[in-house]
Amino acid sequence: LDSGPDGTQTTLTNQVWCGDISFIRVSGGWCYLALAIDLYSRRIVGHVMSSSLDAELVCRALRNALEIRKRSGRLLFHSDQGGQYRSKKYRRLLWKHGVMQSMSRRGNCLDNSPMERVFRSLKSEWMPKGGYVDLRQATGDIGMWISRWYNTQRPHGHNGGLSPSEYENPLKEATQVS
Repeated sequence: LDSGPDGTQTTLTNQVWCGDISFIRVSGGWCYLALAIDLYSRRIVGHVMSSSLDAELVCRALRNALEIRKRSGRLLFHSDQGGQYRSKKYRRLLWKHGVMQSMSRRGNCLDNSPMERVFRSLKSEWMPKGGYVDLRQATGDIGMWISRWYNTQRPHGHNGGLSPSEYENPLKEATQVS
């Protein structure tokens, strides 16, 4: 998915965001990580961890992204058809902020492959094999992975070998000049 779910090319930041949830092992069970990425650069723009797998999890991730990324113009948010993304609470939040919703075809994880790729990177390149001691440790470590590695240093094939921040940087410079 290098274009929006409707086939349009993403040529700038904040045109299409994608989201998903992953289970993260902690001693005695699981916690849940909800991410939102900007499809243009693959930058993680919103993230939240919780011990509860509910609609509030994805709402918090979206609110986090909306606070961090100032946007103008049309924004499409793409996800799978998980119950959290289909909830009234989440759909109301999208509507309140003027964000259009797009969902993958049922049972087709390839429709949201950029998210699958982010989670694969996290789990194969960073996370301890046995998981974390608790939610607090997982939250701190994954937050560090996002801010100090994934968004700022990790090269991406989609970005021609640049990290998400490096890929977005020429856009910032061009905007400041004009």
